[in-house]
Order: sequence, then C-alpha cells, then structure tokens
Amino acid sequence: MTIKVLIVDDSALMRKLLTGVLDRDPEIEVVGVAPDPYIAREKIKALNPDVVTLDIEMPRMDGLTFLANLMRLRPTPVVMISTLTQKGADASLEALHMGAVDYVAKPRFDVSANLESAGAEIVEKVKMAARANVSALTGRRHRPSPPRPCSSAAVGPADLAARAAGVAARAGFCKVIAIGASTGGTEAIAQVLAALPVDVPPVVVAQHIPEMFSRSFSERVDRLSPLAVREARDGDVVLPGHAYVAPGNRHLTLQRDGARLVCVLTREVPVNRHRPSVDVLFESVAEVTRGKAVGVILTGMGSDGARGLKSMREGGACTLAQDEATSVVWGMPGSAVELGAVDRVLPIERIADEIVRCVQDGPARAKPRMAANGG
Repeated sequence: MTIKVLIVDDSALMRKLLTGVLDRDPEIEVVGVAPDPYIAREKIKALNPDVVTLDIEMPRMDGLTFLANLMRLRPTPVVMISTLTQKGADASLEALHMGAVDYVAKPRFDVSANLESAGAEIVEKVKMAARANVSALTGRRHRPSPPRPCSSAAVGPADLAARAAGVAARAGFCKVIAIGASTGGTEAIAQVLAALPVDVPPVVVAQHIPEMFSRSFSERVDRLSPLAVREARDGDVVLPGHAYVAPGNRHLTLQRDGARLVCVLTREVPVNRHRPSVDVLFESVAEVTRGKAVGVILTGMGSDGARGLKSMREGGACTLAQDEATSVVWGMPGSAVELGAVDRVLPIERIADEIVRCVQDGPARAKPRMAANGG
C-alpha cells in the first residue's frame, strides 16, 4: 500500500526537494504540500495523509504548537524536520515528547546537495513512521513527569557514600545496568530512569541520537530522574546513582581500571549503521561485568542491540525487553526476542520495577514471554 505524505515547510525550496526525494520511492506518494500550519490543517482534513513531515520554525504558527494541536485532535505519525542547531535539538526533543515519531536534521548549508545525500534516511524514517504505534505516541502526552527529588548538582561525597552503601546492600548480583533504544527511545528511557530509585548501580545508555542532541537529552532526563544523568565523558568512573548517556556520534564502552569501571568513547566505524551502537555497549558490558549486569532493550527500529543483549544473557546477565504494545517501533526489542536474548518482555511502565528486582535477585531464567495483563 502506498504511503501518503503531506510536507509542511515554509521554504518553497525544501518543499520541492523533499517532494523529489520522497516521490522517487515507489512506496511513497507526496499527496500535498503546505507552507504553514493553517493550510496544513485544511490539507490534512482533505487528504488524510499517513505521515506528515513538519518543520519547526514557520510563520503564523510554529511547528510545536501545530504538533500539539494535531496530536490532540487527529493523531498522525509526524517526522520533524529541524535545523541541526542547539535550539533545533531542544525543540526536536520537545516534539518527541509531544508525540512526533522521529526527526531528520535539515542541512544548514548547500541544502540541495546535502538533502539529496540524506534522502535514504528521510525515506526510511517516513516508512517507519507509517508503521509506528500511534497509541504509544499519544500516550506520551498523558504521562506526567515525576517530581525531581533533588538536584544532581548538589550531590557530594557524603551522598555518593550513602548511595554506594545502599547499592552494596541491595545489589549483590548487579554491577551495571545497560539500556539501549532508538526510535521512541528518548521518552522510553526518560520514563525508566525517572522511576528508578537513587541507590541503583550505575546506568549506561546508548540511544541512537545526533551529536548535538545527546547533551540536551541528558540534561532533560536529569531534570526528571532521581539519578544524576549526564552525557558520558571519556574516562568517567561509573558511580552508583548515576546514568551515563553515549554522546551522539561516539560509541560508548566500559573498560576495567583496577576495581573500577570507566567509560571509553571512540569514533570507530558505525555498527549496524549506528554510532553510538547498542551492540557495542552491550558487548562491552558483557565482557567487563562477567554476567553481573542488567540489560534492557527498548523501542527502536532495526535490530541493533539484539546480538549484544544475547551476549549479556549468555554470560549470566538479566535481560529485559519492552513489549510491542508500548513500543513506538518494535524492531529492536522484537529482534532481541526472536534471537533468544531476552528473559522478560514487559510494558514500559513495568521495566523499572523489574530492573530493581533483577538488581537484587539476578535473572529469573525462563522462556522469554509477555507479561499477562501487564503482570
């Protein structure tokens, strides 16, 4: 079935270029274009598109305001098109929270040439958006952000000592919690980290994200979570009660430094077309923790992370996957389940509690299964 797309962008050049890129694919048809949200609103009613591509900065009504109205009145898969600046990164992350499926960076220079080179990514994300779980997207708007118990900036030596004591008391099994995600993952990761207690073992995160987005993402999640969340730096010693997010365009691995574990960042070749790659992170965790870890794979397109999660499970780690009903795209979790890499398949709202159980008790070995009625 042909995917019908509406392009919303105030630039005539962008509308023309995006139409050319998308119409070349036999599975996609651009059914209309709109220079602003008011015209887009009427075209959505008349054309009933399967996917909308949406610019953020537009006249008369900005893209975020239009997106909020669209997701409230007529939920539709949306791929945001934003300029790769810090302001654009912040706005794109807000759009994902509001219900957008994904984002594509709009070139700042030589738009014609650079947009053509990004054509495959644009086509792939539009196709993925057409298959996205809209109910999982719209559920984001109704999910309250938990209050922040305290500022991570205030964490001092006494706090770290207390956290370490708490972890030692409850984490006989687990040394590290590793989380990987892609499409839909920024919100899924935020939800999981917000629900974890402050005295969990160190958390390391690989989310497929552009270079300029990862710091904004880390700062946003830090405001929501009781953990101290930061963009990982090369040489960081991982500490209890902290979460370390792989920077965009860097692989994150863990290595041993005596009795400590430290973050190591590299620019080695992309794995599964991604840098950071979830497989790279999970495989390093499998190696350095000797099975004393929890691995979690959340919503995302493709299969990155499945092989690494299987390595963790075969080494003795507890492994979890988000279920299909709450995933925006059940590509990565589904691939991990199919590969036999997963102990438990759970809805997103149950993942944090299961992580805590695994930290305390280790894996409950059984065939991977869906939790009946969320249980």
